[in-house]
Amino acid sequence: MMKATSMLFLLFFSLVSFTNSNDRIISGTVYSQADQQALPGVSVIIEGASKGVMTDQKGHYTITISSKDQFLVFQYIGFKTTRVPIGPSNTLDVQLQSADQALDEVVVVGAGRQKKSRLVGSSAYGMAVVPRGVTVSNQVRIWGQPRPTETYQKIKENGFTSPIKEPLSTFAVDVDAASYSNVRRFINNGELPPKDAVRVEEMINYFQYDLKGPSDNRPVAISTELSQAPWNPQHQLLRVALKAKSVDTDKLPPSNFVFLIDVSGSMAESNRLPLVKTSLKMLVDQLRDKDKVALVTYAGTAGIKLESTPGNQKMKIKDAIDDLSANGSTAGGAGIKMAYKLAREQYIKEGNNRIILASDGDFNVGPSSDEDMEELITEERESGINLSILGFGMVNLKDSKMEIMADKGRGNYAYIDNLSEARKAIITEFGGTLFTVAKDVKIQVEFNPAKVQAYRLLGYENRLLESKDFNNDQKIGGDMGVGHSVTAYYEIVPFGVRDNYAGNVDPLKYQTNSKPINNTYNHEIAQVKFRYKEPGGQKSKLEQLTIADKPIDFHHASADFRFASAVAELGMLLRNSEYKQQADYDRLIARAKAAKGTDEEGYRAEFIRLAESAKLLARSKAVANLGEY
Repeated sequence: MMKATSMLFLLFFSLVSFTNSNDRIISGTVYSQADQQALPGVSVIIEGASKGVMTDQKGHYTITISSKDQFLVFQYIGFKTTRVPIGPSNTLDVQLQSADQALDEVVVVGAGRQKKSRLVGSSAYGMAVVPRGVTVSNQVRIWGQPRPTETYQKIKENGFTSPIKEPLSTFAVDVDAASYSNVRRFINNGELPPKDAVRVEEMINYFQYDLKGPSDNRPVAISTELSQAPWNPQHQLLRVALKAKSVDTDKLPPSNFVFLIDVSGSMAESNRLPLVKTSLKMLVDQLRDKDKVALVTYAGTAGIKLESTPGNQKMKIKDAIDDLSANGSTAGGAGIKMAYKLAREQYIKEGNNRIILASDGDFNVGPSSDEDMEELITEERESGINLSILGFGMVNLKDSKMEIMADKGRGNYAYIDNLSEARKAIITEFGGTLFTVAKDVKIQVEFNPAKVQAYRLLGYENRLLESKDFNNDQKIGGDMGVGHSVTAYYEIVPFGVRDNYAGNVDPLKYQTNSKPINNTYNHEIAQVKFRYKEPGGQKSKLEQLTIADKPIDFHHASADFRFASAVAELGMLLRNSEYKQQADYDRLIARAKAAKGTDEEGYRAEFIRLAESAKLLARSKAVANLGEY
């Protein structure tokens, strides 16, 4: 009794001491003055002190100050530094003014130079410029360091092709969006991404578009739109889009999930395993009573952390997730084998059987190469168990390995760089990423050479198929989940346009040069076909659509068409594409602003800010390369 009384006295004394402190808490929200959008990742620093905080995804901040503190300093790349006096109120909202000039406070990471300040990043929220000697509370590391161990698949960019030489363009549908969030991570941390980290199709498909879903009992509907290419008005831009059917969550089939968690030493940082835990607990909150979850971990060895558990035992599942800790090497291959074994043992016929792997992809024990992983997953992919990948971390991110694994495992790949992205991938798009409505989806477009001199598919380089693969049901395509949409763009050189992209080949000597057929189809520019299988089916179904040669004026194109074209244009600029032509940051930003639409979740506004930051970083890099520092 005396012991309990003493503890209560100590607690009371602590509370009184805290209450009598001269410290007080200031909180508020930071906005962009131009559009009143909340700004995540702004550094909020006490002038003259060595501490600060960053705003969260909604632009909120909370900071503890002392009675002697007089000013707060707000800093964010692309905006003017703002010094604000601390008044008597405990609420302080701030509006930041956009800075048009180049980044004179930023580390020029490509050239290894530094000026006035260092650049730090937040694993959860974004970027900020912080003066030397200041510590930010959620700082992870100083950005601008080399990333020698990050790996990306080499992309050989699609070029322009003559429809006389190759009339068919064939590719597997891909609904991954990992590249966009990874590119965002680089830009928010103050540097331009490696060109092979930029997959244009994944950037485009990061966003939701207003497409008409299928009627009757079809799982997928197709639509097209034809207009001018904004980076070359002499060219045309053809959008081919698919939209999967929507299904109420309570009507989705029961799920057999196996969470496969990398708990090796490389996952110890705050933007890895701690973020994995938070993300998976979000997913646990979406589980229904008829769902079940098992938990497999791997470090030096693989083991079962939690046997298959019903979805209504959420606390038990969350406790197992909370108990995870990181150490040791990375036996990813052993973990994958164990996860497939456990998923087979709990297999639900006509259900959703899926492994969800959370890792940075840095396997270093047992099978570990990209080829090893591809072979391992290929052996398992016809088991009816899909593999989805959640990528985390930086510095040693193995993007190439995880992209291959998701493609071969009939799953999807998302890169989680912050809590907002975790919410988007796991809650907002819960059905679309985890419940397949059509598998092995392929698209094949035949262009009419009487109307098209040359065409180019933007992106999908890693998903191209041979023409003969379209009708071969043994060749896998991509999977589409509940409510998901897919957009692909073709840039077209119309017949009669003279430029270097159409190509010029001398007549053949030993065979007849192919020529367009008669005028029977002169009102058509192309025919689109797509194939898909039902989730449990083995034989594909075919649908097709003819596209009339009736391009609409770009200004009358849909908002989605115009916005997605801006995303594609940014991708080409970030890749420094050979085919970027007249692509321009200012024009794409203006176009994205005009086509932003309702944007309830704020993702399009975030893209606009990202493009503005990329413009400033590109300008700084150009200045550095010219030696004008």
